Amino acid sequence: MKKIVTLLFGIMPLAFLLGQSTEPPRIFTEKEYLQWVKAWHPLVKQANLLTAEAKALLMAARGGFDPKLYADWQQKSFDGKNYFSIGEGGFKIPTWYGLEIKGYYNATNGVFLNPENNLPAVGQAVAGVRATLGQGLFIDERRAALQSAKILQNANEAERQDIINDILLDATLAYWDWAKVFYEMEVIERALAVARVRLQAIVASFNEGDMAAVDTLEAYIQVQNREFELNDAQLAYRNAGLMLSNFLWYEDNIPLEITDRLRPQSLTEEDTRILPQPVQAFLENFDAVHPLLRFYQLKISQLDIERRLAAEYLKPQLDVEYNLLGEGFRFGQVSGPDNGTGSNLLLQNYKWGVNFSFPLFLRKERGKLDLTRIKIQDTDFTLQQKRLELTNKVRDAYNEWQNTARQITLYADITENYRTLFNAETTRFALGESSVFLVNIREQRLIEAQLKFVKLQSDFYKNRNKVSWAAGRLVLQ
Repeated sequence: MKKIVTLLFGIMPLAFLLGQSTEPPRIFTEKEYLQWVKAWHPLVKQANLLTAEAKALLMAARGGFDPKLYADWQQKSFDGKNYFSIGEGGFKIPTWYGLEIKGYYNATNGVFLNPENNLPAVGQAVAGVRATLGQGLFIDERRAALQSAKILQNANEAERQDIINDILLDATLAYWDWAKVFYEMEVIERALAVARVRLQAIVASFNEGDMAAVDTLEAYIQVQNREFELNDAQLAYRNAGLMLSNFLWYEDNIPLEITDRLRPQSLTEEDTRILPQPVQAFLENFDAVHPLLRFYQLKISQLDIERRLAAEYLKPQLDVEYNLLGEGFRFGQVSGPDNGTGSNLLLQNYKWGVNFSFPLFLRKERGKLDLTRIKIQDTDFTLQQKRLELTNKVRDAYNEWQNTARQITLYADITENYRTLFNAETTRFALGESSVFLVNIREQRLIEAQLKFVKLQSDFYKNRNKVSWAAGRLVLQ
């Protein structure tokens, strides 16, 4: 796989990840890394299926208002006699406001035909309408399903963003762990190089008779300790790269692996001494921005549709149907003195009916309505609790972020002070006023300070992303 992969965010040689390149190390920024995660991670792709699922459910709900064609034909023949032949074919068109428009054609004949099925010799066309005047006038199952499906689109989008928000947090934490151990490894590599140069200088001084043999041993032990620490740091770096690789995938679900030809971005690219935004900036429009809060709000909206539908069933069922009858397909041909007038057309050539029902105690309907109200209250309580928890998570993460920024400012001075002490001890050693032991002690304190400073810098970026995650904004970056 020696091709160059082009993504929307720029050009990224896949060979850097697969280890098939001889080019020098390249900076793999957090921004590029997250774009890879968003584009190819299987869990992100799985979350994206929620959007397709909502579209499919919306299409299915809209199908409840699709026009319907139908046809039915029955015929009975026995002992050489055609008992009856009855056929009907037509269409029905449901509408949003509980009206159903229909048109169909009937044809019948036979020896033993039921008298109510007698029709003109040319058959009979029927144009009719069915109206719901009681239960189902304002909302019914079809309308409720469609309204709920529309809300589900937004609810699934909120759920998708919440899932991706969590994935990106884990991904960024892995990235800054990788960056931390890389720059810790650099600190130890520099310390090892200094220890080796010092060992060579002390050995040369010993050969000239200016240093004791124990000083060479002290310097050699220091080199060994640095080599030991470097081995641990290199192991930690390789393992951090493996953790980072868990989030790196390519098309066709091909897993990728970080190699030594990639380097993390610098820990000093941002000013880590101050915070760019106050905490209120992350809490602005909190209910509208955070995907989890939006999800619960939309869930309440869906339950409210269920409540309206359940309340609708408290009404009596009252359906009225009117059908205009024709002779064949001619609706204006009637007999009588007012032949062809609208009066005869509407008041003689018709079939109408009323359907009424009403349960006396309404226990089933009232019980379902009460259950729906309980679900709404339960979800509302959950929403209030989640709002409080998430607000406190934002404030907690922001406090950690703010404290890390303060600690960085303080520890930058501490690190420089340790450096000053080390340089002074080195100068005293060069003048013969100190020992290898004291130089090593000063250097060890400086290295520990540098490692702690690297950790604080990586924690700054981690806490920054935790604030964005808690506010539901990490997925929007």
